[in-house]
Amino acid sequence: MKKLIVVALTLFIGTTAFSQELDLGIKAGANFANISDASSLSNKTGFQAGIFAGIKFTENVGIQADLLYSQQGAEFDAGEFDLTYVNVPVVLKYYLVKGLNIQAGPQFGFIVDDQIKDVLGNIYDAEKSDVSGIVGAGYDFPFGIRVDARYNFGLSDVSKDLDGKNKNNVFSVALGYSFL
Repeated sequence: MKKLIVVALTLFIGTTAFSQELDLGIKAGANFANISDASSLSNKTGFQAGIFAGIKFTENVGIQADLLYSQQGAEFDAGEFDLTYVNVPVVLKYYLVKGLNIQAGPQFGFIVDDQIKDVLGNIYDAEKSDVSGIVGAGYDFPFGIRVDARYNFGLSDVSKDLDGKNKNNVFSVALGYSFL
């Protein structure tokens, strides 16, 4: 019980100390997705939407975590990859000047809907989780608006049933609004 009280007090004091630097809001945007190492595939356009929370530790350094519903995949003449994830990116944000930042970090995705099929009607199973890296840039306007552009490069295969490497690659652009 004492440990729980100490942890709660530490979190409360830490949160209070940084309260002016907290960021919480909603975001939505467009995804332009593809699957790596598949030359016959074309981009699939989808959307993403969700919430974000962040904190600035110093004037130049912060961290942000998102919880996003994300449509991804690819299209090709002989079939399609329709993949829908709940993604949790966690990015370190480095502010070059006030508002303008560069971002990098990992992303963890969890499949909520998948349909991988070819023209012959064969259906393949997607992996239940996905790990990716993210690089990007953004601008935090003083009145709460946030704009991000990110590139997500897959580190794990979309499906073990398919030959070769088949990793998610997604370029996204999102607009957000911070309530704090």
